[in-house]
Amino acid sequence: MTKRFGFLDRRRDPGYRPAVVRVQDFEPVEQTLTPEQMREQAGRCMECGTPFCHGHGCPLANVIPECNELVYQGRWADALELLLITNPFPEFTGRICPAPCETSCIAGLHGEPVTIREMERAVMDYGYEHGLLSRKPPVRKNQRVAVIGSGPAGLAAAEMLNREGYRVTVYDDAEKPGGILRYGIPGFKLDKALVDRRTGLMREAGIVFECGVRVGEDVAFRYLRDRFDAVCLCFGARKPRDLEVPGRELAGVHFAMDYLVQQNLREDGHAIDPGAEIAAYGKKVVVIGGGDTGSDCLGTALRQGAASVLQIEIMPQPPADRAPENPWPEWPRIVRATSSHKEGGTRRWCVNTKAFLGNRGRVCGMRCVEVEWSGGKCSEKEGSEFEIPADLVLLAMGFTGPAENRLAASIGLELDARGNIRTNADRQTTVDGVFAAGDAVSGQSLVVRAIADGMTAARGIMRYLEARP
Repeated sequence: MTKRFGFLDRRRDPGYRPAVVRVQDFEPVEQTLTPEQMREQAGRCMECGTPFCHGHGCPLANVIPECNELVYQGRWADALELLLITNPFPEFTGRICPAPCETSCIAGLHGEPVTIREMERAVMDYGYEHGLLSRKPPVRKNQRVAVIGSGPAGLAAAEMLNREGYRVTVYDDAEKPGGILRYGIPGFKLDKALVDRRTGLMREAGIVFECGVRVGEDVAFRYLRDRFDAVCLCFGARKPRDLEVPGRELAGVHFAMDYLVQQNLREDGHAIDPGAEIAAYGKKVVVIGGGDTGSDCLGTALRQGAASVLQIEIMPQPPADRAPENPWPEWPRIVRATSSHKEGGTRRWCVNTKAFLGNRGRVCGMRCVEVEWSGGKCSEKEGSEFEIPADLVLLAMGFTGPAENRLAASIGLELDARGNIRTNADRQTTVDGVFAAGDAVSGQSLVVRAIADGMTAARGIMRYLEARP
């Protein structure tokens, strides 16, 4: 049993490095608790009869109360074994997951939730420190599976298939594996050494990574069909939502992901072509979009030495507390401040962009208008137009679906109304032996949901292969 009445103890978060220090580099901002502090925090778990954190909050269905109990008892290795059954990558979810498990924690209903995300991270760090994660499947099967894309869904599918002994090859068009984990998420949120460490373990366990390969162009689908028994498509939702307003063609208006990828490449030692460089040094930066990607742009621009950073959002500002129609244990739709928001910059809600203003072919400002919301619809406030100076504009308004892919088009995959790949419950597409998972199927979502979907696809592939002669 965890600590009796432990839920009455105060929650302790690891916190961040001081903002004035962390904006000077791209090192991880979040600190860690000591093992003893983590054990004390795990003791706050109530071991509820109906653990909403496990059944409602966690897309991976992590067995959270039992993991907390094992940590409290100091049985770290046992907690690791239990956690890895449902979550192949706690080192990622323990750092970048928004923790829907914690927002549905019963201890948080009238107090502060248990530090579940930090517990996952601590358990996984223990596993790495004590060499408990290097393992190969006991038996190798003859069947081969190709996974296209090495983001969270692709890595999860590959990991689960390899555990069962299938021979897995992962293809990716980037230089290194990791997808959004490596190229999209800034280093101050996720250290790329963690991605290298994980993919290195996967290689040791027998997974083959073929990077710098564009499937459908460098490698034909027929080649895959001849050499693999199943194919899993995990190439994400890469088509960004655009903003078609006058002045969109001006230099200095870019998609957010292009900006974030370039900074990650720069941190990885790549030389950036000066003519294609997207940088915020000394500029007035405006980020359009209020989500995590926009927040990542804000934090990156501050570290690059932007003169100012403004993040605007067309939606209204969420309330500070749950609204009556948003009860526990649903995800709370409240205003949030990320580590980047706590570093600087400003935010404005209910702002719509009417046009980009230019000078000699480059953006120099924006014409905007305030909007009002009623019944789910917005309308412009009369006489509320205003202009914002801007030297760099970053569009962080989400994604509309998978980017155009020659492989998907050449084999005639059926798409849904939103342009995502249509699959059944096993994540098999309308083409026999071809599966898909992650954002390419669901649309833009959380890393933790992509991991869960990759695992679902892996189980579907196993059932498919086991049913074949």
